[in-house]
Amino acid sequence: MKTRIPWLDSKHSFSFGEHYDPDNTHHGLLLVSNEDVVLPGEGFDTHPHRDMEIVTWVLGGSLVHQDSLGHNGVIYPGLAQRMSAGTGILHSEKNDSWRLDGNTHDEPVHFVQMWVVPDEPGVDPGYQQLEIDDELARGELVTVASGLPRYRDRTAIAINSSHAAMHVARLAADSPAFTLPDAPYLHVFVARGEVDVEGLGTLSQGDAVRLTRSGGQSVRAHGAAEVLVWEMHARLGG
Repeated sequence: MKTRIPWLDSKHSFSFGEHYDPDNTHHGLLLVSNEDVVLPGEGFDTHPHRDMEIVTWVLGGSLVHQDSLGHNGVIYPGLAQRMSAGTGILHSEKNDSWRLDGNTHDEPVHFVQMWVVPDEPGVDPGYQQLEIDDELARGELVTVASGLPRYRDRTAIAINSSHAAMHVARLAADSPAFTLPDAPYLHVFVARGEVDVEGLGTLSQGDAVRLTRSGGQSVRAHGAAEVLVWEMHARLGG
C-alpha cells in the first residue's frame, strides 16, 4: 500500500490511514511500519497520538522532531529515537533542519516509522534518543529499542512493551552473516541493499517478511545493506 502526494512518498506494510485491509492490520505487536520520503521544507504538521510506542529510524537526510513535552531536535542516521504517546502527546516531524541550525539543504529525508502496542494504556508520555553509530559500525545485529528483559543491559533505548524489541544490522559486503532471534513473531524489513535469508532466498530493498514461530536463520548481505528486525513474544489481543 502506498500514499503519494507532491511532498511525500510513503509505503505501508500494514493498513494505514485511508488504506484499510481487515486482513492486514498488524503482525505480533507491530501495527505500523511506514517507509517515508519527505521533500525539503515539508513534513507532518502537529498531530496527536496516544497509547503507542513510536520508533523512528532515519536512513538518509534529517528529520526535525518537536512535541508538546518541549522536546525538539534533529534525528539523523545512527540516532535511535522513541516517543511514548501514553496519555496523549502532540508532535510534528519536518524536513526543515535549517530552521534549527541555519544550514539550508535540499536533501529529502528517508526514514522508517514503526508503532508497537505498549503493555498498558495511560502511561506518562515520554521521549528518548541515543547516538549508536559506533555500535552499528561493527556490522552486527544491534538492539535499538526494547522492553524485553533479556536486552535490558544492551538496548539503546527503552520502550514500554515488555514483549517487543527492534534490532538493526548495518552491513558491509564483507560483514559476517547474522542470525535472526527466536521468537513467536518476527518482522524483517530490508531498508537498504539486498540480503539472503536462509530458507527464504533473496530480499531486496523495500522487501519485508513476517515470520511466526521462527528464528535461527542466517542473514547475509550481498553488499552494503541495512536490515530492521522486530522480535515479538506476544500479539495484539493475545
